[in-house]
Amino acid sequence: RFEAYGWHVVRNVDGHDSDTIKAAIEEARSVTDKPSLLMCKTVIGFGSPNKAGTHDSHGAPLGEAEVAATREQLGWKYAAFEIPQDIYAQWDAKEAGKAKEAAWNDKFAAYEQAFPALAAEFTRRMKGELPANWQAEAKQFVAQLQANPANIASRKASQNALEAFGKLLPEFLGGSADLAPSNLTMWSGSTSLGDDPAGNYIHYGVREFGMTAITNGIALHGGFLPYSATFLMFVEYARNAVRMAALMKIRNVFVYTHDSIGLGEDGPTHQPVEQLASLRVTPNMSTWRPCDQVESAIAWQYGIERHDGPTTLIFSRQNLAQQPRSTEQLANVYRGAYVLKDCDGTPELILIATGSEVELAVGAYTQLTAEGRKVRVVSMPSTDAFDKQDAAYRESVLPSSVSARVAIEAGIADYWYKYVGLNGAVVGMTTFGESAPAEQLFSEFGFTVDNVVAKAKALLK
Repeated sequence: RFEAYGWHVVRNVDGHDSDTIKAAIEEARSVTDKPSLLMCKTVIGFGSPNKAGTHDSHGAPLGEAEVAATREQLGWKYAAFEIPQDIYAQWDAKEAGKAKEAAWNDKFAAYEQAFPALAAEFTRRMKGELPANWQAEAKQFVAQLQANPANIASRKASQNALEAFGKLLPEFLGGSADLAPSNLTMWSGSTSLGDDPAGNYIHYGVREFGMTAITNGIALHGGFLPYSATFLMFVEYARNAVRMAALMKIRNVFVYTHDSIGLGEDGPTHQPVEQLASLRVTPNMSTWRPCDQVESAIAWQYGIERHDGPTTLIFSRQNLAQQPRSTEQLANVYRGAYVLKDCDGTPELILIATGSEVELAVGAYTQLTAEGRKVRVVSMPSTDAFDKQDAAYRESVLPSSVSARVAIEAGIADYWYKYVGLNGAVVGMTTFGESAPAEQLFSEFGFTVDNVVAKAKALLK
């Protein structure tokens, strides 16, 4: 069956015989026009006379008696942790490694002398350093976006950011799980590896886990800044590889679009509800859900500049209104949360929102302010980035003296009690969604200005 799909298959490999395995690998390496699959036969607990082939050799120690029996069965006459000198010598690669490293260094020195600019670029990329003009160019791009408002979907804003940043970062290596036209992760400089081996974009097919695992490997290799994309709901298929990226603290950017019940008629199987919260509580993961094109570009900037773990960028299908900002507010976006709208003096109510729901918060703010209420709106595109700020900044955004707080996000509600307190209110999801147009779903589940205002007034009584 594998051969029918274009694979070269090496069958019946004895997985306990090193010579047979080596021969199979050499055979596979000789086939250069198709992938190879080695089918190795092994027995769990091989060598154990009483536990081989059973689950007893998997989840618990063999035990002292069975270890002794296994040593006898295998003809192993040496004590625990004793390595015979001849076997040690076969595996000792220190001298061979030194020679290969020296040869590589000599070769690269010659290359550096012949092509200094290319050698410097190779060194920069392998170190994971950004170009010298990166900070200035990124700052200028963000400022231009703020000065030229556009009401577009954040997935489109993400593509615009890729267009700007891709021209600065030749180390970008993107890809999507068969959803590039929907994720909008290709830009004008994208070239498919299927068309050109020197390309910078991989069409992974419908294989979210495989895609994520591959980008993890690319990040570990170095020299590239990988990003990959699918719908937010489909992070479920990639979960283990996403978790491994966070565990290994590797530099990887995961793009997830269609971020809420706002994708509409595809129904609850495609509508993410609990995924945002699960990403946020994953150690070492940075998660951003921007509210407009400006926050989207800054989210990309944050992920590009981060070196101690992966970053997930959560983008909308529907258009989002751009928010006005001062220079100070623009700078504070990078801090994960900031005051977007405010009142004179200390607020009596704080509205916290992310993504498409920031518009709702602003609408409620406008209505409540007109009624004489003192209200603040906090846009919080990244909870983890905000949590890393110093106590003084966090207090300036969310003063502890203000207990009346409402969080608004089209994701699972429970996560937000961390910021609103047990006496606060959350406009969020407590069930799975339904299949209907986005506007109808948002109204059905309470994502309206009227409902936010009602929740706020209930707290202010």
